[in-house]
Amino acid sequence: MTTATTPAKRPATLGSVSTGRKIKDRVVQALVYVAFLLALIPLIAVLYTVIKNGVARLDGTFLTHSMKFIGGKDAGGGAYHALIGTLEQVLLCSLIAVPIAVLTAIYLIEYGANGRLARAVSFFVDVMTGIPSIVAGLFIAALWLLTFKFTYSGFAGALALSILMIPTVVRATEEMLKLVPNDLREASYALGVPRWRTIMFVILPTALPGILTGIMLAVARVMGETAPLLLTIFYTQVINNDPFSGPQGSLPTFIWSNIGDPHQTAHDRAWAGALLLIIIIMVLNLIARLVARRFKLAGR
Repeated sequence: MTTATTPAKRPATLGSVSTGRKIKDRVVQALVYVAFLLALIPLIAVLYTVIKNGVARLDGTFLTHSMKFIGGKDAGGGAYHALIGTLEQVLLCSLIAVPIAVLTAIYLIEYGANGRLARAVSFFVDVMTGIPSIVAGLFIAALWLLTFKFTYSGFAGALALSILMIPTVVRATEEMLKLVPNDLREASYALGVPRWRTIMFVILPTALPGILTGIMLAVARVMGETAPLLLTIFYTQVINNDPFSGPQGSLPTFIWSNIGDPHQTAHDRAWAGALLLIIIIMVLNLIARLVARRFKLAGR
């Protein structure tokens, strides 16, 4: 005797559950769009304010002249000395911080694993991430200027900025290295390729676009720092192309000096300096993205 099996009934609430999920999905999607628009408001407001107040003063004179013999109420003058100083300081900072940070991240991900030393290094990187910028400037001022008796210089400012840049690049590089599939590592090892060659020619090129993005985020952060520069490079209104000798100008200190002056002509120069700083950061980010895209296409 055979018993007939009855087909399982579909839950009566299946349709309502699907409808509920669709509603929740639409609500969350709408909230994400609203949050995105809210995040754009301060960004657009800042850009609008800086462009409105700074574009009129950002001219050829501003880019080719310094503030030598120019007072706060005087018309004219420019940020050439500050532009040169900022570019030199950020370049030196990157040359110091990027190799140290990338090598540290490689050790933490590829060699250290869960070792005791790796945990200690990771802990100190976390501590450095929270260091206030003025503390980094005080450290370099105490070590470089007071202990070693060196003078104010752009290089001292670059040392202070590198302390702030290293932890950001380390964390960004770590995350990018973690995203590289283990299959690539295993395939390289299976072919008999040494670990160091695998890292140099397989892992790093794969993670390079993300690493460059992290580096540019770090550059954007340190390029606008003022407090550590006031303690290490001081301030000057004349051109100093030597970052290893004497006080040197920078765009953050240029903005700080002019915005503190009560005259409107000085405020106009401060807004123009802020706009120039934003333009430099945007150009550097654009260059980094183009380089990353070129490497990504070459890797394919």
